[in-house]
Amino acid sequence: MAFNCRGLARGFVALLLLCNIINCLEITKVENGSVKMGSGTMVLPLTLSTAKGNASSHPLIRRLASGKPKHPSARMKLYDDLLTNGYYTTRLWIGKPPQEFALIVDSGSTVTYVPCSTCTRCGNHQDPRFQPDLSSTYQPVKCGLDCGLCDIDKNQCKYERQYAEMSSSSGVLGEDMVSFGVDSALPPQRAVFGCENSETGDLYHQHADGIMGLGRGQLSIMDQLVQHGVIADSFSLCYGGMDVGGGAMVLGAIPPPPDMVFSTSNPNRSPYYNINLKGISVAGSPLPLNPQVFNNRYGTVLDSGTTYAYLPEAAFVVFRDTVIKHLHSLKRISGPDPSYPDICFSGAGRDVSQLSKKFPQIDLLLGNGQKVQLAPENYMFRHSKVHGAYCLGIFQNGKDPTTLLGGIVVRNMLITYDRGNDKIGFWRTNCSELWERLQAAVPPPPAKSNSEGKNSSDSVPPPPAKSNSEGKNSSDSLPPPPTKSHTEEKNSRVYQEIGGIELYMSMTVNPKAFRSLMTEFKEDMARELEVAVYQVNILNVSDRGDTLQVECAVLPADTSNYMTNSTAETIISLLNGHQVHLRDAFGTYHLLSWKILPPSKRTWLQRHGLVLFGAAAGVTVIASALLIYWYCWRQKQEVLGNYTTVDAANLDEELQQL
Repeated sequence: MAFNCRGLARGFVALLLLCNIINCLEITKVENGSVKMGSGTMVLPLTLSTAKGNASSHPLIRRLASGKPKHPSARMKLYDDLLTNGYYTTRLWIGKPPQEFALIVDSGSTVTYVPCSTCTRCGNHQDPRFQPDLSSTYQPVKCGLDCGLCDIDKNQCKYERQYAEMSSSSGVLGEDMVSFGVDSALPPQRAVFGCENSETGDLYHQHADGIMGLGRGQLSIMDQLVQHGVIADSFSLCYGGMDVGGGAMVLGAIPPPPDMVFSTSNPNRSPYYNINLKGISVAGSPLPLNPQVFNNRYGTVLDSGTTYAYLPEAAFVVFRDTVIKHLHSLKRISGPDPSYPDICFSGAGRDVSQLSKKFPQIDLLLGNGQKVQLAPENYMFRHSKVHGAYCLGIFQNGKDPTTLLGGIVVRNMLITYDRGNDKIGFWRTNCSELWERLQAAVPPPPAKSNSEGKNSSDSVPPPPAKSNSEGKNSSDSLPPPPTKSHTEEKNSRVYQEIGGIELYMSMTVNPKAFRSLMTEFKEDMARELEVAVYQVNILNVSDRGDTLQVECAVLPADTSNYMTNSTAETIISLLNGHQVHLRDAFGTYHLLSWKILPPSKRTWLQRHGLVLFGAAAGVTVIASALLIYWYCWRQKQEVLGNYTTVDAANLDEELQQL
């Protein structure tokens, strides 16, 4: 082969110029803190230097930083909480026009399904059943080679699912447009889902409509979106903490925080998401356990659809005994349900932020030497009948050697299921604030109105006449932190004095029965919220089919124009965490939303008029009583003054006889 010397010279000069440019920029490629060199390969230093100026001022850097990601992501709000519902839900819209559903977020399920209008055995759930005939884009999935089960009569694929708690779901498969909400950058996509015709067990009685399957499998919503090439092969969940609930979910990739702790996850072992757990430590001391105890059967599985955590028998006994030894300062009490041998303790107080002073820190020891720190809210849950008491949320997994980590373990923790790289990340954070950060990255939809402190804490939409509050969190309806912008600080000062709270509650009680017990409802609310009965006002009661929607307000005492922030926070926290215990006649309740009211402009006379009137009435009654007493005394004295005994001698009669 002949060489062109002139071309070779030009190439050599170009190489020298390139090397000179690279040297001036001082750009070095470093992996894991070291420069990797291959055999017979010249490696140039590629480290970005910021010592000579601000790197962000370079046009190329700015362009890279502001560049759009390769794939969009679906950013979705989570609702509900573990204590009340035992699960977290999100909202999904199916069909055209869209039909809305509340679905349990379940990383352990591989199919998404909703109740179908043709269901012959389905419970009463949160939303109306899906009606295929009303969707112009719905298509049944016909039987074929890819159809595991087939309904021969309908020539339509079907599905069947059974769960560990002995509940089941079955139905047919359909395909339609699936929407992820107005806050999602991911547009609606066609996806296969289950149209449920029968359900049993807990699925029949639950409030949520169905399941959103995020596991590994052909019917998983994640697998379908990744196969369509519309999102990266990753998703993240962030469950709200104790007494808060809610949270955020992202379908697609997000940049991992620098201090996120990762564990490997083996997709070939099972369709479940597993981690490489090697041990558990309590208060800094590892438990004396063989690491193999966490690697039997399915290994250690992370399942967002399971409420609590379950350990193999050998691990649970050691863990339980060790935790109890560290809680000698607390009183051991019975659990809220006599049919379950819960391990509970009283005397820890109601403040969640102070629980770490009473309960030990738990660490999950991973195979790579890293650890995941668990706060008390990650392994304890509130006692539903004793204030200031908590119960152990980690149980024995029967005779099953699998380690199962449910939703309680990951409260206030961002969990990234990086399926593309076969790893799972853990990062402790405030999941309520995380949702706000995710919301701030997406332009607000123009149709939304200002929420002014109102929040939606459940998956049921608030009354249409009220302001919309999507994207808000329970802590946001109260004053924001002082380290905000001037406008936010001004708003914070305005709402330092809260004029009351309007509450929107959904209750499973007969409307007629409730109207006859409105006085008892106010008494129960006042007792549980530690306010006077007159401070609880029922504003409106409306029948919403299966539930009754009650709009009420908690107002300040008559002697004040406002209530404090701590009082408002306590009221919202108690209701949101279902710590308000109403009598059985009212059934169960859900706090749908709330609204912070500004202080009233009452004068001193208006604030104290009732007290003055009462004092005046009291003085009048006392004065009247004294006057009546004085009058009776005078009458008695006059009677006594004219009184003569029967046998007394009459002097005039005696003289007359003489």
